[in-house]
Amino acid sequence: MLCVAGDSSDVSEQTRDYHKPRPHVCTVCEKSFIEKYDLKDHLRLHSVGGLLTCSQCGKCFTSSTLLSQHSNVHSGKYKCVECGRNCGSNWALTRHKRIHSGNKQFECNVCDKRFIRSDELVRHSRIHRGEKPYKCHVCDKVFRESGALNKHVRVHTGEKPYKCHMCDKAFSWSGTLNKHVRVHTGEKPYKCHQCNEAFRESGHVNDHTRVHAGEKSYKCQECDKAFSQSGTLNKHMRVHTGMKPYKCPFCDTTFSRRDSLETHRLRIHSTIRPYHCPHCGKRFAVKKDFKGHLHCHTGAELYSCSHCSRSFKTHRQRKRHLLESHNEGTRFTCHGQIPVGVMPLFSPPQV
Repeated sequence: MLCVAGDSSDVSEQTRDYHKPRPHVCTVCEKSFIEKYDLKDHLRLHSVGGLLTCSQCGKCFTSSTLLSQHSNVHSGKYKCVECGRNCGSNWALTRHKRIHSGNKQFECNVCDKRFIRSDELVRHSRIHRGEKPYKCHVCDKVFRESGALNKHVRVHTGEKPYKCHMCDKAFSWSGTLNKHVRVHTGEKPYKCHQCNEAFRESGHVNDHTRVHAGEKSYKCQECDKAFSQSGTLNKHMRVHTGMKPYKCPFCDTTFSRRDSLETHRLRIHSTIRPYHCPHCGKRFAVKKDFKGHLHCHTGAELYSCSHCSRSFKTHRQRKRHLLESHNEGTRFTCHGQIPVGVMPLFSPPQV
């Protein structure tokens, strides 16, 4: 059973003055509320029988309002014509449409940063004021948002209430589940307005736009490399440190990248082979392997460059092209030094 709980109180808390007294206290977990009806909704969390369940998918909710909004998602009453996403209310649909339009009408009066939603601006303003009003009662860690505190508490409890109905994975947060489901559905609702490349997450398209702008604000302190994305810099730093933080739970093999671990798990430890070659019947666990295999039959060049019109038969060929022609990516050698136990992807150019 998948439970969506506390949404109404969390959203309202983000926009309320948190200095107001909170006289209504939960006798189970000691969480306090400004309004009595928020406490009443919250108490349903501690009694599964008190939750309201969706008859179509089994999700449960703390209030009839939340259940009603969720039902609209199934009915398609508020559907985005751009990406097909179903929203729970007209207000939610209007807010969602700003993702496609890029309309950010709420501006910070300190740093001029703009936001799609007013509650995003409220949370951002706490950065300038240094405010972190929400405190964990287990470890005393403090947070700017009540939702962040609620998510953090699951680190202590180990709770993973959000279960994928397509596989056996479970998640601590609903947002993580939503992103994961797109792996199964192939949905990529966030599109770059310059090249139409699509992404599963809004943050990914924001990072991608820096490629078009040529912006590389993340600089390596060990060598002269610079990157458009902070995540790419973090991955690059492991070239210098040799760190491999991602460990396979089945065979203890370690990897420097999370996606390398996932690829390893699918290739070696999974019996599921969803990608089927229509020419020879061979099956593959990893889509990249499947696409690479297809060109043996078709000769097609499946990997296109996002900067120019060139295309390639293999992912490795495109990766080398991006590095040598567009200075995108990183070699596994920096100033001629290779970390112990790390093999270079490409041979250094001959001088």
